Amino acid sequence: MKPAGMGGLCGLVLLLAASAQAQTTDSTPACPAPHEMRALHLYGTWQAQWQGEDAPGATLQLERHPELGDSVRGRVERDGTTALLAGDVDDGDLTLEESRDGKRISATWIGRVDADSCGKLIRGTWTDADTEARREFVLRRAAGW
Repeated sequence: MKPAGMGGLCGLVLLLAASAQAQTTDSTPACPAPHEMRALHLYGTWQAQWQGEDAPGATLQLERHPELGDSVRGRVERDGTTALLAGDVDDGDLTLEESRDGKRISATWIGRVDADSCGKLIRGTWTDADTEARREFVLRRAAGW
């Protein structure tokens, strides 16, 4: 026969353990403010549109960088070509480096997470490293993410 109160104590211990686990696994906000953005908020597919141009946009696919903890890597597809990407987000500022040949930086994406977008919209400037040509862009998180 169990001493009185043991069942309640076991239940309380289980409840506290479950609560602690929920707090540690739910450490990223569902609607992050720009300063709360981390690399994991960038994972997935993004659609890029060039501002003020009728040119076709681009599709970015970003994932966890295997060697740099809070960074991303991926690719961008634009105009029938694919280039590699690597970068991060720090305090709401996005920096992506683009490489067409996998050896040198061919362009940069510098942007800022929109304050009212829950981390789903980034505005900035794409700059070609060779010609210094600049294009204003808007990145939007693709549906489903």
